[in-house]
Amino acid sequence: MWEWYRMDWRRIRHLGEFFVFRMLVCLCQIVSPRTAARVAEGLAFVVHRVVPRRLTRFEIARTNLQSAFDGRLTERQIDDTVHRMWCHLFRLVAEMIQLPRKLRLDNVVDAIQFRNKPAAVRALSSGRPVIVLSGHFGNWELAVSVFGLFGFPMGVVARGLDNPYLHDWFHRVRRHTGHRLLAKKGGFEDMTRLLERRGFVALLADQDAGSNGVFVDFFGRPASTHKAIALLAHEYDALICVGYASRLDRKWTANGLPRFELGCEAVIDPRDCTTSDSVRELTQQFTTALERAIRRAPHQYFWVHRRWKSQPKARRRAAATEPLRKAG
Repeated sequence: MWEWYRMDWRRIRHLGEFFVFRMLVCLCQIVSPRTAARVAEGLAFVVHRVVPRRLTRFEIARTNLQSAFDGRLTERQIDDTVHRMWCHLFRLVAEMIQLPRKLRLDNVVDAIQFRNKPAAVRALSSGRPVIVLSGHFGNWELAVSVFGLFGFPMGVVARGLDNPYLHDWFHRVRRHTGHRLLAKKGGFEDMTRLLERRGFVALLADQDAGSNGVFVDFFGRPASTHKAIALLAHEYDALICVGYASRLDRKWTANGLPRFELGCEAVIDPRDCTTSDSVRELTQQFTTALERAIRRAPHQYFWVHRRWKSQPKARRRAAATEPLRKAG
């Protein structure tokens, strides 16, 4: 009886969350992208200036920015970057709702300027499987959508949402341009089958991988990064294409759409590895490529994420023995 009640209450809560979300979707689809951008700026002001900073993880973002830029940023620059980050994130949510209905093959070239397009086209036309990587930077959903519009359908790896109604909504959005959603948890076999067929897999590669990851430099600090990408690239002879879609702030198309730079930061071939530790070499290469893209527009990166949460064992041992050393 209790189990039934708990499951039914969970379903009611999920329906309530989905109802609120759908109301927001309707409101967002009614207004223009310019109006949505102004609303995003207002919400960013409230979150950054009104909400207590302990609730917005400001100190995490501040510490990350200080460390990433070697202490060269002033407090005012850090504050401005975090404020602009919130504005970007609210605009990102609005764009996820609006752009699938507004961007089409006949107008997408007006909203996109390309960087290093030939390298991406060569990789996707090579006949080899391709792993398309990005991070929590820019509008990563738009980048995948554009590939679909140009006839490059992918398997998009994403974590399933706890709310099944929200999950289905986002699943339909991603399928809109021909993509297939692959579960981050439990979808490994689907991913490998796609690579075996020389298909394309898209995923974000900047999450902390815990103690089982390989530690590579990211903004000058060791960051635990998943090994699976490099291992899959070797096993299936897959190219790694590091891409991004960063918003060109204050630039709009004639019909009122925001403009973006869609870039290929690097194409990495596992055949070119030169060291004995090829997994670390490949992981460092795509992590460095992502860092280069972020440095050009740091306010469009998700700095409140604890990217450097895990530490190498040597550092953990040193931190644990430091109080004893001082006491001695």
